This record gives sequence, structure tokens and C-alpha cells, in this order.
Amino acid sequence: MAASAHVDTFARDNLPPKEQLPEFLFELPEVRYPARLNCATELVDRHVAAGQGARIALRALDGACSYLQLATQANRIAHVLVSDMGLVPGNRVLLRGPNNPMMAACWLAVMKAGGVCVATMPLLRARELTEIVNKAQVTHALCDKRLDAELKAALPACPSLKTIRTWYDDAPEALDRLVLEQPETFDNVDTAADDVALIAFTSGTTGKPKGTMHFHRDVVAMCDLFPRSCLKVRPDDVFCGTPPIAFTFGLGGMLAFPLRAGASTVLIERLTPETLFEAIAQFRATVLFTSPVMLRAMAALAPNYDFSSLRVCVSAGEALPDATRQLFSEATGVPILDGLGSTEMIHIFISHTVERLRRGATGYAIPGYRATVLDEAGEPCAPGVVGRLAVKGPTGCRYLADARQKNYVQNGWNITGDAYHRDADGYFFYEARTDDMIISAGYNIAGPEVEGALLSHPAVAECGVVGAPDPERGTIVKAFIVLKPDFTGDAGMIEALQAHVKSTIAPYKYPRRIEFVEALPRTETGKLQRFRLRSS
Repeated sequence: MAASAHVDTFARDNLPPKEQLPEFLFELPEVRYPARLNCATELVDRHVAAGQGARIALRALDGACSYLQLATQANRIAHVLVSDMGLVPGNRVLLRGPNNPMMAACWLAVMKAGGVCVATMPLLRARELTEIVNKAQVTHALCDKRLDAELKAALPACPSLKTIRTWYDDAPEALDRLVLEQPETFDNVDTAADDVALIAFTSGTTGKPKGTMHFHRDVVAMCDLFPRSCLKVRPDDVFCGTPPIAFTFGLGGMLAFPLRAGASTVLIERLTPETLFEAIAQFRATVLFTSPVMLRAMAALAPNYDFSSLRVCVSAGEALPDATRQLFSEATGVPILDGLGSTEMIHIFISHTVERLRRGATGYAIPGYRATVLDEAGEPCAPGVVGRLAVKGPTGCRYLADARQKNYVQNGWNITGDAYHRDADGYFFYEARTDDMIISAGYNIAGPEVEGALLSHPAVAECGVVGAPDPERGTIVKAFIVLKPDFTGDAGMIEALQAHVKSTIAPYKYPRRIEFVEALPRTETGKLQRFRLRSS
């Protein structure tokens, strides 16, 4: 590892031990980066230095922002972080906001200042924020004013978080006003390529947050592989889509990929199928990033909209059903690139080009990565045999101080938790998840976490939560509930329980289907048999 620029060494100190790291591959010349690298320089400042500062970087409903304007705003925010908030390189900075230009500028500012970005989903509640802040020992936060209520509620249980500034706020100490007093230029911190740039949290199967640490070189590498080899990004592309920047899927598709290529991205906070179509038409978007559930909804509306500018869609976040691909393709004629990635790998590592689509397959290992299917003994499976998907490349899993590192990384391979089979030509076909994670409409939802929320309701005696097939969302959260005496399992109770979960944890995690039962299937030792619930 190169000499770190981090004064606060928390992130590097909590990397997994060397023997638990995956094997990293740098076989392609485009991912062999210099020892000193700041990803904000590569994503934005490089274009300004090359005389491309007038190009449009961000597009929004209220106007556009050039590369020079974006760099200037990020520079000013970086000054606020350092001069006003006391940030030193290596401090963790919580970002909380929807997809808007300030969220993008704040993310870049954290990179410039040498901080470690911990971006969080807008829907997360105080309890979930508390776990993330304490796990990452977050010291600073930048937050959209409209989302600060849950963050404020979390503060009493977050002793490390001392300094917060909000944007879209007219208070004297708000970020909006502070930036106006700052210089337009900033000397980016001379970070090492292997300094931690971000900690991306994923809940896993237990609901206990896992923070995956990615370096500056990882951010650039994700831009230099899939977007070049499969998506074939062009400088005149206009990106549009639904994944939040807080997801690594959204960080790539909605920010880093277009910026790396000198292209532009449309940032809109809330998108329905209808407003997504309207945005595509208004901004003449050429590349769409979204989930299978959105693609299915859009297919039904396609005859009513102009989407002639679209050249390609990228689907990820959950498996793309072949029926959804066919439905969308027949309705629009726009090709879909399916992609498999993970928070642990930062972005897509299995996909395909438009020309190399194979029906039913997710794709093949993209250039720069190797993938295989392993049996329980760790040996490669024969073609057609279902096993555990394993991958390695220039990015990989580095959990923040977490014993689960040993489960994800085995013998140098990243074991993704997906069950796949591979054909003789190297195409990978999705079968299922190998754990209890519920993936619904692109969101990862841990069944035990939903169970915990339900059990906090006074009417619930026992409960079990599993994923259930759904034609629209692929999978939905289904809860089997044993009520306490004197409570009735009727429609009113279902609504009350759903509302309770929405107010306790992120609303998208609520059980869309509830079945009241007399008892839950358990082993003799008391363990819940979720496999029996799934077959109910």
C-alpha cells in the first residue's frame, strides 16, 4: 500500500487482515493506476483542465450545471468541510440527500478534501442511521434540510458525530450560505490510490449493517470497465435513471460513469414511470439506469411517450426476468443490458454488450473480471450445474471490521451469495439468492430486520418474514404473524402493522403481504424454519 494521505487512520486501521482479502487482478492496462490518485480529479477536474469546463455535467428540472460550475461548487464545499467543519483527511462524512446537484457536489467535495464518504438512503430511519454512524465512527455530516429530522433523532446515540451542515436551507450556518464565502479553487488532497474513498453499507441477511470499503482507485476502475466494454459510453450521452447516489449502482450510473466520460447526467429526486418518461423526453436522455420493476411498469406506458432518444437501458439491483426483458423490448425496441454487481464489488462485473445478448442469461464476466461457479467444496462446477457464484477482479470485498469477511471472501474469490449456473460458452444464468436476503424492486431487505420491527408492535407474538414471488416486483416481503390473545387478524390489523413497520424502519421494507397463522414452523431447538414459510 502507498503512503496514506489520511490523518485520521480509522478506515485503513479497520481494513480486513491481508489473509482475508480477495485476490485483486489488474490484468487490463486501463486499471493500472498511479500510486497517487484522487477520484474527484479524474471525474471532474481533468475535464476542466483539458478546456472542457463549459460542457454540461449535471442536468436538473431547474437548470443545468457545467463541469466548471460543478468543480467550483465542490471546491467551495470542500473548503467548508476543512475550514468551517474541521475535517481532516480520513474523517468519515455522512451524506444524506436525494439525487440532486448538491448531493453530487457534496460527494465530490468529500473526495477532494480526502474524507471518506458514507452516503445513506433518504428513507433510512434514526435507528438505521445510528447503526451506520456508530459502525463507521462518522465525524461529520452534510444533509439535505428536508431529511434532517431522522438524523437529528439519531444524534443522542451517535457520540462521534459532532458537526452537521445542511443544504437547501436558509439558516445563517447552512451550507448554501457558507459556500458563498469560500474560494472557487481547492487543492485536492493528494490521496493514495488505495486510500479509502467511501464506505458503502449493505444490510446483509441479518439486518446488521456491513460497511464495504472502496478505494479511490476502485471508483475510477468501475468507470473504466463496464461503461467502456459493455455500455460504450460516449461524451454526448445523457444519463437518466432511478437508483439513488447512495447506492453504488446509482453512484456509478447516475454520477461517476457519465462524469468519467465527459458526458452529462439528469438528477431528479423522485421518479415514477410517468415522470421518468417525461424526463427522458425533456432532456433527450440516451442511457437509462433503472430496475426491472420500473422497466415493467414503463413497458405498459410506452405508447404514450416519446423515448426516441434512448439508445440503451441498464438493468441491475435484482435479477432481470426474461419476461420483463421481452415485454420492454417489444414495447419500446430499446435494448436492455442486464448487469450483476454488488455493494461489495462496487458495481457490475457480469453483463454483456447489445450484440452479445443471450436470452435468459445475465451475461458473462466483463473484461477485467473472472467469474466461476463453485460447489460447496470450493471446486468449479461443470457447465449446467448450479452452484455459488464467485468473482475476482480489480475491485473486491473489504468489510469494515466485520467477521463476515470470511464468509464473503474464500480462497481469494468473492462469494456473492447468488446461485448461478454457467453454460459452456461462459454465460451465467441466475437461479436464486443463496441466503435469506429479500431483493424487492431493487432494494435489499433483510427478513430478520423486518421481523424485529413487527415484534415491537404490541399485537405481535411471533413472526417470520420471507420473500414471496410477485409478478410486478419480482419478490415482495411477506410476513407470517402469530397475534397475541385478544387481537384480531383482520384488514385493519394488516394496515396497522404495515404502518408500524413504515414508521420504525425504512418504509420500503414493509411487508406487502401479511398472513396470520396459529404457529410458526420451528426446529426442536427453536429455530425458525424459513424454508417452510417460503413453500406456504
